[in-house]
Amino acid sequence: MSRRSSSDVLELFSQKTWMKVCAPMVRYSKLQFRNLVKRYDCDLVFTPMILADSFCKSAKARDSEFTTNLFDTPLITQFAANTVHDFVGASYMVAPFCDGVDLNCGCPQRWAREMNLGCSLLKSPQKIFELVKECRNRISKPFTISVKLRIGENIQETIKVCQGLEHCGVSFITVHSRTPCNNTGPINEDALKILSQTVKVPLIGNGGVNSLDDAVGLQERTGVKGVMVANAILTNPAIFKGEKVTTRQCVQDWLDICYNSTLTMEEHERTVAKDEANQCYAISEKPSSLTFQCFHHHLVFMLEKILNKKERQVFNNLKQFSTVQEFLAQHLGIRPKLFGREHFVQSLPLNIHTESRDFLYNELKPPEESVCTEYDFLYDSSKSNGKFFEGKLTDEINEDCDWTDMFYEND
Repeated sequence: MSRRSSSDVLELFSQKTWMKVCAPMVRYSKLQFRNLVKRYDCDLVFTPMILADSFCKSAKARDSEFTTNLFDTPLITQFAANTVHDFVGASYMVAPFCDGVDLNCGCPQRWAREMNLGCSLLKSPQKIFELVKECRNRISKPFTISVKLRIGENIQETIKVCQGLEHCGVSFITVHSRTPCNNTGPINEDALKILSQTVKVPLIGNGGVNSLDDAVGLQERTGVKGVMVANAILTNPAIFKGEKVTTRQCVQDWLDICYNSTLTMEEHERTVAKDEANQCYAISEKPSSLTFQCFHHHLVFMLEKILNKKERQVFNNLKQFSTVQEFLAQHLGIRPKLFGREHFVQSLPLNIHTESRDFLYNELKPPEESVCTEYDFLYDSSKSNGKFFEGKLTDEINEDCDWTDMFYEND
């Protein structure tokens, strides 16, 4: 297996006028989707938010929540944490396999608040500083340590937090320019502009972007060094290419990425060896490396502007890989295609061995800290469709709501 090459994220910031960033989204910013958006001018991708404590304690959580391949760079792994041993321990485990880690201080969901995670950490900025500082001290540059947060009601308090993070060695900061209690309406661009003029490290703006023009405008008006997009990139993964809606080629790319992700090297070679002129490729019903939820949900979002209402109601309620593939063949004329050998090898998930790097977590954690043997319930997003998707089943989604942090829900 080839060795993953690392990327210097801060060097990328210095080379570009602004960075195009795909947001961390529970259920959705998985490896296959990250590979897709990288084909369409996305500069930086994030994993879904991962609970650091479960990641450190559970091998099953690590295997399920963190996968990567040779196309998956530059990559930031986002953790939710409120203790040094969890954040630093989890970060050290993934450090060889990504280009930086991000501390989530923006999730506004009730379960996160109850666990003192996400935006609740903003009430204790010294805790955030401690986590960032200790992580920076343990993992050397160019590996980045970043923070994603929401603005407070008082912008001066947010400025103090950002400046405090700078003093602790933070690499860059992502700001969702809404307060934790606000998910609708325009973002606070004045706050973003003030922060970008005050903070010396690169600042990524997040919220309210629905097109490339929106992203360009936000950057020009506020001076941020990057623009992060969440729900708009779900409905249009080619958004950073300037496409107004998802193209059929983008849907084809998603189908190809998903199909090939279900194959092992041996299966790929056997398929190639058949060398049949009209060979039909298809995703089997229970692939080990792809959930139907992931495959189908992304297509529901992508096809929203391509299908009419009647077609959407049919497609959005399909329940099997086979019926989805039949629908795509009938209505769009697309079927899975097999990658060439070189491309396929680069798309294979890398072997992630975190066990040899858990010593730092064990060194830092308190003696009384328990060891988790069961998969934490908050990880099991596959058992819930989420409010954003549920609205698609009936076409009753509130399009005025910004869902950037709402993917963190635990329904």
